[in-house]
Amino acid sequence: MTTVVLAALRTRLRDLAEPAVRAQQTRVLGPAHDDELLGVRVPVLRGLARAHRRMALEDVDVLLHSRVHEERFTGLLVLAERVRTARGADRRALVGFYLARTGCVDNWDLVDGSAHVVLGPWLVDHPQDALGLLDGLAASPRLWDRRIAVVATLALIREGRFEPTLRMALSLRQDPEPLIHKALGWMLREIGRRDGPLLTAFLDEHRAELPRVTVRHATELLPPEVRARFVRTRSRERG
Repeated sequence: MTTVVLAALRTRLRDLAEPAVRAQQTRVLGPAHDDELLGVRVPVLRGLARAHRRMALEDVDVLLHSRVHEERFTGLLVLAERVRTARGADRRALVGFYLARTGCVDNWDLVDGSAHVVLGPWLVDHPQDALGLLDGLAASPRLWDRRIAVVATLALIREGRFEPTLRMALSLRQDPEPLIHKALGWMLREIGRRDGPLLTAFLDEHRAELPRVTVRHATELLPPEVRARFVRTRSRERG
């Protein structure tokens, strides 16, 4: 049953839609044929999520199963708001709710807007369980589960814990999907932002094994002369 709160939110999303934004999103996201894009800007969605952070999980579930892209995104952002303030068993329950619905997280923007802020805090709180959970997601046949695993490590990176990301960069280096290669490069770049020598040492050891796009993204913030060394090396090795 659609609640009054949920119905009002859906109406508000349609009121905030912009045709120009919808056209841009269609080009950038390449949505599935049954995915409806309204054209609502992400900062607007974040504001709506903050305003609806007390929304019942039953309503969040309806949003996540909607074929309207912005409804799914808003549901994920509401979850992120709730995880941010939850602790203990409440946070565990919210993470379980998310993990049971990763099939609804079916585009790169939905992954990138949710993995590190919904799953990430739980990984930080439970380091003894983090690797097993990440390995399970990384082994999934679903592209988006694997990207969730990669992007969720951003929360660990921000805590100065780099090993899970480095480990995943090696375990997923032969993944067939460019979206995984790009996500790995993004996470490695975030490590380099905090510890350039560590990233440089990692690339010195493993650059021949990593996809070219991963190395290119990973080295974006390194000093130009250092970055050029890795990029030129990759160019020669791959032709």
